[in-house]
Amino acid sequence: MAEIPQSGGGGGKGGKKRAKKMSTKIDMTPMVDLAFLLLTFFMLTTTFSKPTVMEINMPVKPKNDEEKSEIKASNAFTVLLGSDNKIYYYDGLLNNDSKPELKESSYGADGIRKELLSRHTNPNLVVLIKPADDSNYKNMVDILDEMNITDQKKYALVDISKADTELIKSSGL
Repeated sequence: MAEIPQSGGGGGKGGKKRAKKMSTKIDMTPMVDLAFLLLTFFMLTTTFSKPTVMEINMPVKPKNDEEKSEIKASNAFTVLLGSDNKIYYYDGLLNNDSKPELKESSYGADGIRKELLSRHTNPNLVVLIKPADDSNYKNMVDILDEMNITDQKKYALVDISKADTELIKSSGL
């Protein structure tokens, strides 16, 4: 609280009286207490944000070769992640007999999401995600987000083959 000290006389022996100098003194203790109370209150009432993460369940490695199952070409949808934030896709599997039609898309709602949703009628659909060596990590996270958004049940991250790389180069997209 503010306090103005009063001192007795300033006179001396004779004539002139000097004006008294008043000094003010402010006690800062209550303001510091209030600041610490506010700081403590906000620290205790704030909810700490937890980082949001995507849960990925990795498959168990089969004990023998008989447990491995092959994917039918009619149930496969292949997504290729290229350089410069490009994404390509084709239906089926790439084999020596036929060359699939490679199409370019985007990461937006009108791009790969629309294609994934159009194939949602096939319950046995397996999406094969093949990131190229020069693709971005962000693009891989984006396509995994699209798998989550479109509620794809089966998808796999697969190493890109030389045939897929050559398909991207020969397509001219």
